[in-house]
Amino acid sequence: MKIAILPGDGIGTEIVAQAVRVLGALDLRFETETALVGGAAYDAHGHPLPEATLKLAQGADAVLFGAVGDWKYDKLERALRPEQAILGLRKSLGLFANFRPAICYEQLTHASSLKPELVAGLDILIIRELTGDIYFGQPRGRRESPDGAFAGAEEAFDTMRYSRPEIERIAHVAFQAARKRNKRLTSVDKANVLETFQFWKDVVTEVHAQYPDVALDHMYVDNAAMQLVKDPKKFDVIVTGNMFGDILSDEAAMLTGSIGMLPSASLNSAGKGLYEPSHGSAPDIAGKNLANPLATILSAAMMLRFSLNQPAAADRIESAVQRVLAQGLRTADIWSAGTTKVGTIEMGDAVVAALSAATAKTTITKG
Repeated sequence: MKIAILPGDGIGTEIVAQAVRVLGALDLRFETETALVGGAAYDAHGHPLPEATLKLAQGADAVLFGAVGDWKYDKLERALRPEQAILGLRKSLGLFANFRPAICYEQLTHASSLKPELVAGLDILIIRELTGDIYFGQPRGRRESPDGAFAGAEEAFDTMRYSRPEIERIAHVAFQAARKRNKRLTSVDKANVLETFQFWKDVVTEVHAQYPDVALDHMYVDNAAMQLVKDPKKFDVIVTGNMFGDILSDEAAMLTGSIGMLPSASLNSAGKGLYEPSHGSAPDIAGKNLANPLATILSAAMMLRFSLNQPAAADRIESAVQRVLAQGLRTADIWSAGTTKVGTIEMGDAVVAALSAATAKTTITKG
């Protein structure tokens, strides 16, 4: 099992280091190779996604990714900005299906911005289409406006596009995921305004005919955003496009207490994936031992489950995280009165210790 380790920028190096430590505490053998990506790669090689990094990712069984970006790169031309690295990896690896689970652990109900009764037991899976939509649609650019009320003025434009095969494949992924959970799927669109999403709605409805055991409902994105904060537990699996999924999954993250708790998996049709926390590089706290590594550690668990065929190891990591939370350990983003505030490294230490203690207990039980 070969894992490409791409820490990236800001807190990426710190949080990925803790996830790698946790993987190393398992009784499994991995081959790992680390490479630069994002701003760090631009500084060293003049491009956020060097050819060597891309080849490493293409040849690995899975990619563990940190975060990219820093304000100091904002004046670079768009093609050279750190964020282009993750977009390039998604496109090059065909990572069209993004899984973002939003789970509110019992110990963190009071860390959520919502009342405990609204989030207790919350378990939502957002499936975001990742390689289409306005993020990748062509044409795009800047020009002199050819028409309209401001003809002749400078304008910028992007194109929202989805083809039938793109919608069909993400719909199949979503229906299959819903079938393994509570058999409820909500498709989020803006069909009342956008032709692209009327098409999305039509195609998802057609695919639904192949999954009669799964209940399907459609919801406009503005209503979905409202319902996520009004009654989030009404959702089970949500499927939506690239831009809406980007926004809604970050909103859902705050229901769990912190975006620092939200892992993600981005998969292609072969099950190969890139695994990363849903948060960004947070350059303002980088190097200060403040970042929450749990989203990255939980992303590593998803990697074991979805790409490396090690579900038991994934369960062990997730159980270790729950035990650490039950011990009252918290990084600053999820800290509350009566709990113990720890740093990035200390949280990693605690998860490794919880794994080791569980392993020792299992060995004693077997013996």
